[in-house]
Amino acid sequence: MDCVFCKIIAGEIPAKKAYEDDKVLAFYDLDPQAPTHILVIPKKHIESAAKIDFENSAYVARCFEVIAKLAEEKKLDKGFRVVTNCGDSAGQSIKHIHFHLLGGRDFTWPPG
Repeated sequence: MDCVFCKIIAGEIPAKKAYEDDKVLAFYDLDPQAPTHILVIPKKHIESAAKIDFENSAYVARCFEVIAKLAEEKKLDKGFRVVTNCGDSAGQSIKHIHFHLLGGRDFTWPPG
């Protein structure tokens, strides 16, 4: 498989890890858009939110448990944003579901 996130999970590409367990890997974004910008990914390859189903939803649920844990650890008590893009038109550049945990600054709506 030629998935950059699967290669990070396999240790073929280095990443600065923020968290790891048997279902989830979280690492710091190389181009941060906020003081805290962590990518949270399931260790099972799921293409996008459109591909979540009964068989893989436990991985997605675990991602959100980890997001809550990281937000607490990073003291994002004033608020944070979680973003996932689904498909080319939404800006999904890597076809492995991932969640951007963003915090440490104020955000506006709608985003750019």
